[in-house]
Amino acid sequence: MALNQQTLKGNWNQIKGKLHERWGDLTDDDFRSAEGNVERLVGTIQERTGETRAAIEDYLEELSANAGPAMKRAADTIRGYAEQAAESVQEASHHASESLQAGFSQTQNLVRRRPFESVMTCFGIGIVTGMIIGCLVRTSR
Repeated sequence: MALNQQTLKGNWNQIKGKLHERWGDLTDDDFRSAEGNVERLVGTIQERTGETRAAIEDYLEELSANAGPAMKRAADTIRGYAEQAAESVQEASHHASESLQAGFSQTQNLVRRRPFESVMTCFGIGIVTGMIIGCLVRTSR
């Protein structure tokens, strides 16, 4: 039989849905008792539906043959999404890097053109930061 335990477990929800479409007599309890075991599944279907073992095995082989291409399509789709996401992250990273470099260049030019104002601005920011930290330390006591 082409359907093996691994294929059955890997595609259980899909296979279960197809089996229920074909044999509506099957219950969730039937599926739960057979889950993961091909022989038990065939026996349960045969017992509940009266279908021949050969017909059940043929249908399961057909499901197994269709499961491979469906899984490949799903994997290809996921791979495509992952590639798109990677490209988006790479573009955003490149844009952020360019923006950072442009900002650094602008700051460097400003300091070269106005060194005194730049030093005084940094000094002022240092004083304000020190005052804020001092207030926070005093209030935390």
